[in-house]
Amino acid sequence: MIPMDKLDQVRARHDYIEARLNEGASVADLPALSREYAELKPVVERIDAFRKLLAEQEEARRLLADPEMRDLAEEELARIREALPEVEQALRLALLPGDAADERSAILEIRAGTGGEEAALFAGDLARMYQRFAEAQNWRWEVVEETPTEIGGLRELVAHVSGRGVFSRLKFESGVHRVQRVPVTESGGRIHTSAATVAVLPEAEEVDIDIPAAEIRIDTMRASGAGGQHVNTTDSAVRITHLPTGIVVTSSEKSQHQNRAKALQVLRARLYDIERRRRDAERAADRRDQVGSGDRSERIRTYNFPQGRVTDHRIGLTLYKLDQILQGDLGEVIDALTTADQASRLAELDA
Repeated sequence: MIPMDKLDQVRARHDYIEARLNEGASVADLPALSREYAELKPVVERIDAFRKLLAEQEEARRLLADPEMRDLAEEELARIREALPEVEQALRLALLPGDAADERSAILEIRAGTGGEEAALFAGDLARMYQRFAEAQNWRWEVVEETPTEIGGLRELVAHVSGRGVFSRLKFESGVHRVQRVPVTESGGRIHTSAATVAVLPEAEEVDIDIPAAEIRIDTMRASGAGGQHVNTTDSAVRITHLPTGIVVTSSEKSQHQNRAKALQVLRARLYDIERRRRDAERAADRRDQVGSGDRSERIRTYNFPQGRVTDHRIGLTLYKLDQILQGDLGEVIDALTTADQASRLAELDA
């Protein structure tokens, strides 16, 4: 049973913030209070629904003592017993601590791993899969940097995916994705295994990560297209090096000003991700949850073309719909990972 004192604390905090907002909070406090109120409101609605059901249960039990009301009371108790587990579970999920980054946009990075040209082709497949998924969610997909290969693959892609809740939906995609198929260059029909690495980083604001000018070196380069042909005659590409960590970010669009902004955006996201991982490691120590650590060295999923299947190794999910998934139909996989994560965190809450 959920501790009632915890529900009282949430309700008290909600009522306090509501009163502050109604009284007219200061301009400085308004954004934070409004954000917290928006987060607490659906939780309080779950609390009210749960307590209403408990009150109805208590009233029905009281009526059992009345012979004329007994049959009606038993029917009511049966209804409540059926509804209560679902209402309580919904409340428990609402009470789980949220990830402050869940509602943010994200930086998506894909890099070809082991497997040569076949790995680069697979990286291209993943990029198209995520782009189609983003478009289906009405998110904005913007390429920051890409390194294509001559036969249509990708050595590397960095994209900015913007929209509400992007990180919450994509954050479990970080890791090593493995493909098993017969390469187009394979004359003997043998199945090869290759891999690509995906990293999903929550977008960071300047207030999250302050990067002193003395800690970065900015170089301009001549942007070039496929085959080494110059896109223009100006030095527009930008490479930013973060001196303390050695992280290097590039952006090669036509506008040098936009390239600088995009590169700083990616750099902030990478530094923010490092800081988030450090804090998470301190909180979780060596424990790893049910869906895995999300570490990019971890093999998380296999795409098997001969069998037409996709297997997510963290939760043991296998779907025989490889074509649909590569077309961007990722909802079932992402929902299963989210559910597994919630179950793991609920188990921790009860421990």
